[in-house]
Amino acid sequence: MQFFLEIVRLGLTNLRLHMLRSILTALGIILGVAAVITMVSIGEGSKLEALARLERLGAKNIIVRSIKPPETGQASGGQQRSFVSRYGLTREDLDVIEASFPHVESITPFKSLGSEILRGDRKRASQGFGVTPGALEAMNLRIARGRYISDADMDERAMVAVLGHEIARALFPLDDPIGNTFRIDQNVLTVVGVLEPVGLAGGAGASLIGRDLNFDTQIPMTTARVAFGDTVVRRESGNFSASEVQIYEIIMTSRDREQVMTDYSILKRLIESRHPKMDDVQLIVPYELLESARKTALTWSLVLGAVAGISLLVGGIGIMNIMLASVTERTREIGIRRALGATRRDVKLQFIVETGVLSSIGGLLGIGLGIGLSLLVGWGVPLLPEAPFIGRMFEQDVSLPTAVTGWSVLLSFSVATLTGLIFGIYPAAVAARQDPIVALRHD
Repeated sequence: MQFFLEIVRLGLTNLRLHMLRSILTALGIILGVAAVITMVSIGEGSKLEALARLERLGAKNIIVRSIKPPETGQASGGQQRSFVSRYGLTREDLDVIEASFPHVESITPFKSLGSEILRGDRKRASQGFGVTPGALEAMNLRIARGRYISDADMDERAMVAVLGHEIARALFPLDDPIGNTFRIDQNVLTVVGVLEPVGLAGGAGASLIGRDLNFDTQIPMTTARVAFGDTVVRRESGNFSASEVQIYEIIMTSRDREQVMTDYSILKRLIESRHPKMDDVQLIVPYELLESARKTALTWSLVLGAVAGISLLVGGIGIMNIMLASVTERTREIGIRRALGATRRDVKLQFIVETGVLSSIGGLLGIGLGIGLSLLVGWGVPLLPEAPFIGRMFEQDVSLPTAVTGWSVLLSFSVATLTGLIFGIYPAAVAARQDPIVALRHD
């Protein structure tokens, strides 16, 4: 043990005497470890953000949605003509699903309504839906102000509405939405609640659910059926199209994640029996997409880690080159040590210890640099839109989330140390083979 400690002391002393060379030698390892940690943290942060967006849809949910079949109503001459298309889920479909799945946690229907949302001179395309009180939990939504749709609203067919965060801000930029009114087409509604912001805008979750929930307008299902009916008219460029859809969407929530795929298989067969062509109904399973996202994210993390790991290989080659040059520079020192009784094993061990210490210190410095860069990226990227000159190149909500993982830190440090030791073996062997007599004559 004493012998080994002495070897370590000699190695550290030599590195200290040539501090600049030691730092430059370890630079490849430092940057390699930092690159591994930073790139993996960026990949992990993006993965967690995507998974969180999918989780917002409910990992236990199965979504059945009405979709418009391929366009068939096209007039001669390429001009669009007026028509009413009937498609999608029906109330009978809903009854059958409810009767077939008594064991699930909840079955929540949604009904689309209206063509425009208006308040004064402010106008927005309608993203309004008739809902039941269970929609709040089924979609993992939270109330920021006011209240949600209640059973009393359903019974009374109340003309009330709950607004998404962004549509509330667009319709009531200066006023308190609660208690104020707005219109969907010709129907006047009173705002009773505003939802908290939902982090799906522009991301994987938004494309999956087909809309940004922050622009949702929700009213009681009974009110939607009585006040708006089943026909929704859309006006575009002087033409109009009318769609008759009884149920826009059904969200079925299983009791646990293990049951989701089983319920999905049964539901799919049920829907196929009622909609044989499956051209007007779509089934979405967030859990299935969640698992797919996990696997894809893991693959990208490994790819990013492998790319960054090349930097460690380059750093190891740099250590070997410097240590080979050091062997030539220290030939006389090696000869003196051999003349005083040091064996080839002792000389080899000294050089291996030096490369090991060099790569270990480089690894530790790289860990600090990598963690610092990861935190800097996560903190600094959202500030880029405010930066002078380059700020206009970035969107206001730009972000690059990062998450430093323990395995990337341990793996990069282990690989860095191992790389240094492996690439230090050859220079150590070269040093140990020096002939003592020739080494002593070396200038």
